[in-house]
Amino acid sequence: MPLDVSAAFALPDDSEAATLVGRIWRPELKGPSVVALRGAELVDISAAAPTMRDLCEAPEPAGLARDAAGEPVATLAEVLANTPRAKRDPAKPWLLAPVDLQAVKAAGVTFAVSMLERVIEEQARGAPEKAAAIRAEMQAAIGDDLARLRPGSEAAMALKTLLIEKRMWSQYLEVGIGPDAEVFTKAPSMAAVGHLAEAGIRADSSWNNPEPEVALVAASTGTVVGATLGNDVNLRDFEGRSALLLGKAKDNNASATLGPFIRLFDRHFSLDDVRQAEIRLTVDGPEGFHLEGASAMGRISRDPADLMSATIGANHQYPDGVVLYLGTMFAPVEDRDAPGEGFTHKVGDIVTIASPKLGRLQNVIVHSADAEPWTFGTGALMRNLAGRGLI
Repeated sequence: MPLDVSAAFALPDDSEAATLVGRIWRPELKGPSVVALRGAELVDISAAAPTMRDLCEAPEPAGLARDAAGEPVATLAEVLANTPRAKRDPAKPWLLAPVDLQAVKAAGVTFAVSMLERVIEEQARGAPEKAAAIRAEMQAAIGDDLARLRPGSEAAMALKTLLIEKRMWSQYLEVGIGPDAEVFTKAPSMAAVGHLAEAGIRADSSWNNPEPEVALVAASTGTVVGATLGNDVNLRDFEGRSALLLGKAKDNNASATLGPFIRLFDRHFSLDDVRQAEIRLTVDGPEGFHLEGASAMGRISRDPADLMSATIGANHQYPDGVVLYLGTMFAPVEDRDAPGEGFTHKVGDIVTIASPKLGRLQNVIVHSADAEPWTFGTGALMRNLAGRGLI
């Protein structure tokens, strides 16, 4: 299955009403530009907002994106057709991840289903063939009422006491139903990859999966200004061996995908739309394997605004803003190769994450060591923008 480079595939269902912004690489400038989608064209608005961070810090980001003077660079169709690395003409522009200087963070164990799967990873110690038996035991002990539990509540603490007595308590249950949310660093600033890019898994991981999510985009004040789609690629075997390996399980080359665009909040799109979003996932493997799944934001255990408040505030500032993956309820358990071994990625998998008001984010799985190298960091960006007279 080839990557779908069409504009219609990437865009939200109501794209004509959406304020969409992103970033493209402009070869003639040897650097990236912030663009706004206006009709079929991508318009460079870097003179008004040299970075996506600057756009998100504006008093009214959506208004600036709509009204700023800019330079039409290319049509969206032309840029998307040139984005996959295997078919890229390096003399023409291509799409990048829609964020730049923002910290890239992620909230974990925010849905009951994902919490159960994290406990299973821990109990299985990274061995997928043990997961099915542990899953059955955990479900029998915990039941199906977790989705209705408010983290930190009296009922949640009573369940904690019960599970400790049964010797089934876990650090994942602590952050799933306890008072404190899990928030971790997903990737360094500038390291995320975008729509149609290669997504990376480590070659030495044998149990891994996609995590289809909505990611909030916030200014340095903590004000959420928009949202995008994301894949919080996870190595289940590494994290299952030890929670102290979370960095290795989560942060690898090309393991954070975001895009295609940031949809800025305006009268057509708000945080309430995020709260009601349905996120769908498909995985199409090179051997004909097909997997579908879904994640309903309405079933999240912690409100998105609360997760952002747990990320940025008096105890932790982000002067360049923050992008926050909100977590997923999707946890693939379907066997792919052998009974009892569950799902894991293969090189060549095409992963598509879709939501009606955010569009579709599609990536191809490769080993992280084979993914497009990350060479353009914050220092390179500052030098490039200075050379262009933008800062």
